[in-house]
Amino acid sequence: MTLDIDFVRAQFPAFAEASLSGQAFFENAGGSYTCGAVIDRLTRFYTQRKVQPYAPYAASQLGGEEMDEARARMAAILGVDGDELSFGPSTTQNTYVLAQAFGQMMQPGEAIIVTNQDHEANTGPWRRLAERGIEVREWCVDSETGHLNTNALEDLLDESVRLVCFPHCSNVVGEINPVVKITALAHAAGAFVCVDGVSYAPHGFPDVGATGADIYLFSAYKTYGPHQGLMVIRRALGELLPNQGHYFNEGSLYKRFTPAGPDHAQIAACAGMADYVDALYTHHAGGNADASARGAFVHDLMRAHEVALLQPLLDALAARNSVRLLGPAHAQGRAPTVAVALGRPAEPVAAALSQHGIMAGGGDFYAVRALKAMGIDPDQGVLRLSFTHYTTKAEIDQLLNALEDVL
Repeated sequence: MTLDIDFVRAQFPAFAEASLSGQAFFENAGGSYTCGAVIDRLTRFYTQRKVQPYAPYAASQLGGEEMDEARARMAAILGVDGDELSFGPSTTQNTYVLAQAFGQMMQPGEAIIVTNQDHEANTGPWRRLAERGIEVREWCVDSETGHLNTNALEDLLDESVRLVCFPHCSNVVGEINPVVKITALAHAAGAFVCVDGVSYAPHGFPDVGATGADIYLFSAYKTYGPHQGLMVIRRALGELLPNQGHYFNEGSLYKRFTPAGPDHAQIAACAGMADYVDALYTHHAGGNADASARGAFVHDLMRAHEVALLQPLLDALAARNSVRLLGPAHAQGRAPTVAVALGRPAEPVAAALSQHGIMAGGGDFYAVRALKAMGIDPDQGVLRLSFTHYTTKAEIDQLLNALEDVL
């Protein structure tokens, strides 16, 4: 089924904003536009329910109900139980808290595996556990392609490994890693897995339950929502790890790893992301389906649209001898997060593209280890062109014409 792009864009106020008219947004990996359903819920909470939730008066009860609704509906889309989903201030902060919990549970001499393909948020906190005597093993990318070979992971796994941390896809390489296969390998060795889904979830919410992952993290501000980090921790692991919240909340799974007070309004507004999924499903499919099935349908609808738009961009960049395309040259195996090394500083090139109405970025994008592993100077960085399902063919054409002029 073809995505109705006009319907999609009508759900995002940014596309009706005069100040953004004529500008094509290709910095989505840094944060997406926010859908109207989220903005409406956020506005309603701040104007009608900005009180302490769960108290015995109407405004408070309504606020608490909206927070509970967001957790329940997003968990259902992700294929997990409601209390297995936590909200925190950011994915970086959520990962840091989890690292503290693992640091308390693990013994010196036990090991974790991290990659050098990751954004620093899902590698730095884990690497710091070496200061506690925990062995940190690095699963390294191929220096030419940025690919993570599962055979290399098998060589790192043994009975001392307690955790394997890796990205669903990298924010500069873009290749979609085989989460189910990696998780199965880790579990067979007796290790848990932590998957950074920040660069994948904007292209369709995954069925986390089906992946088998023990931890899955992503950022709502990149999935059309507010600035919150969403963190799935499956029950068996969540009850095993030491509590990081207030001692009197340790019996609540979704509070065990959120020591900071939650942002009530933004949690409630996350239900707007579920509203958006439901709106796309109803418009394109109609009928009735459970939340997981609706999420899967919308995931595939988004991906099909993105893949069709992505291949011409990959072809155009791969054909240029003056740039180095990072990651796969085939759209089916990657997210539409496209980074190219230019052999010169990337930020001025992004600035030049802005003169053609292209909003893009240049830099290291907190993937310094990945760039160094592929022989790219992080100080020069890469030009990153990232889009999502609300991007149009006309905007891709605008980008290709701008690249022709600037490169």
